[in-house]
Amino acid sequence: MARLAYLGSPPAAVAPLRALVAAGHDIALVVSRADTRRGRGKEHTPSAVKQAAIDLGLPVTDALDDVVDVGAELAVVVAYGRIVPQRLLDVVPMVNVHFSLLPRWRGAAPVERAILAGDDVSGVCVMRLEAGLDTGPVLASRRLAIDGDEHASALVERLSAAGAELLVDTLAGAVAALGPGRPQEGEPTYAAKLEPDEFRLAWELPAEALHRLVRLDRAWTTFRGERLRVLDARPVPDADSTDPGGTGAGGPPGTIGGDAGDDVVRCGSGSLELVDVQPAGKRPMAAADWRRGVRLQPGEVLGEPDPGR
Repeated sequence: MARLAYLGSPPAAVAPLRALVAAGHDIALVVSRADTRRGRGKEHTPSAVKQAAIDLGLPVTDALDDVVDVGAELAVVVAYGRIVPQRLLDVVPMVNVHFSLLPRWRGAAPVERAILAGDDVSGVCVMRLEAGLDTGPVLASRRLAIDGDEHASALVERLSAAGAELLVDTLAGAVAALGPGRPQEGEPTYAAKLEPDEFRLAWELPAEALHRLVRLDRAWTTFRGERLRVLDARPVPDADSTDPGGTGAGGPPGTIGGDAGDDVVRCGSGSLELVDVQPAGKRPMAAADWRRGVRLQPGEVLGEPDPGR
């Protein structure tokens, strides 16, 4: 078994770390992001990977340069969140577990971009790390189908588990015998991190596009001057198929209720039925319970100007 360093931060990077330990690898050091301050008391909160390292009794740091001093044969990087500079790659060879089938969706948000694009296949790659953005040669890969209703959180969990298994299989032999990997083939696409405004539901868009946005688990709209998170929804046939622009008897885009159903929102084409929502400052709830609680009035519209602007 190899002496390794491990770089990662979010929950998706925990399963690969635990899998390496279970396989008998010597984890010399875990590098994770610095603690953040959260909550009313502004208490320091460790990343998911740091907490896992503590639970496993592993040494952990937030100083990336520490990786050069622990005698690691190889460093494993999983969703670390920072570009590793060439000066460190010259000292410690590294491999990266990336949640896409490279060269499709290089970058910070491969799962989210795959769902938004309507991809029906994703996957995970173990690649040699280079200073470029996910450009290294691929050592191993595995394909996973994306269900049309699957949310990003569920897909990430599956990719994390598949990546953990693939990583252990890839490192089953000697590190020196890993080989150079195969160059990436095909036209690259890039998965830029999504900004908060990109999660806003623009009701003039088609229902299918808005459904994909809801599947990212961070979609929001506004109602009566406050934000309303849309946690789950499903597209439904347009009640008025002769009005593809959504501006006829069913009301303009964003109109909730009406002929299509109490929890159905009219979109640019088609409609979206709300399933679960979360009003500002409240717990998640079924859309029907929210509707009854706010005493929805006929013709009310979601998505009026954001009060925070």
